[in-house]
Amino acid sequence: MKAPDAITTPADYLAWVPEKRREAMTTMHQLIRRTAPDLEPVIVYGMIGYGLEPYRTQSGCSGEWPRIALASQKAHMSLYLCGEGENGCYPAEEAKERLGKVSVGKSCIRFTKLENLNLEVVEELVAKAAAPRS
Repeated sequence: MKAPDAITTPADYLAWVPEKRREAMTTMHQLIRRTAPDLEPVIVYGMIGYGLEPYRTQSGCSGEWPRIALASQKAHMSLYLCGEGENGCYPAEEAKERLGKVSVGKSCIRFTKLENLNLEVVEELVAKAAAPRS
């Protein structure tokens, strides 16, 4: 569920999120801001992105993508954590078993309730995603 183009700030986004998800999304936003204060939050691709960085694919495509992103989707909420982990996997993949009752893709953690998500592990992963890259 992509936010409308009229949404231009994280505060607007959080106000737009359905009321039943607003508290969970606000808590996640605050956790990210507290853990990664140097990553500027912006609205990008209809979600809140933190720490936009340039990228270039092997095929030559380029653009900007956030290190971390938070989105309210149709059936769930999503936290995206970009960057490689220690074993060549994405950090979310590496921590899959410790995250709680959630669905994990390569870089995406999907959850329906905040109570199902281990926030201590999320904080650890956000810190890794926000760490300076060499």
